[in-house]
Amino acid sequence: MARNPGATVGRVFNALADPTRRSVVELLSSGPRRAGELAAATRTSPPTMSRHLRILLDAGIATDERPKEDARARVFRLRPGSMHAVNDWLEQLQEEWDAQLRSFKRHVERRKKK
Repeated sequence: MARNPGATVGRVFNALADPTRRSVVELLSSGPRRAGELAAATRTSPPTMSRHLRILLDAGIATDERPKEDARARVFRLRPGSMHAVNDWLEQLQEEWDAQLRSFKRHVERRKKK
């Protein structure tokens, strides 16, 4: 993915900030779809869906391909591993919070003993 994990996380969060794009990600999680199908399912116009898909592509969340049988059509799918940077970032935050909570617990327990 990107060399700067923070930038990757930021792009993913920015892309997922929009409810329509989150719906597209949910739809793609069940399998590849054409842009027209995604537009119909989310009740958006084709030009609007195109803009949403461009943002998902740029964020590395989705990928597209042109089927051999119809080079004009594009099929979109989720990019495997696109959420690894976000997951790693969340796990790091969780570890830091856990360490802070353990430290606070030790502090409280020491004060109780006094």
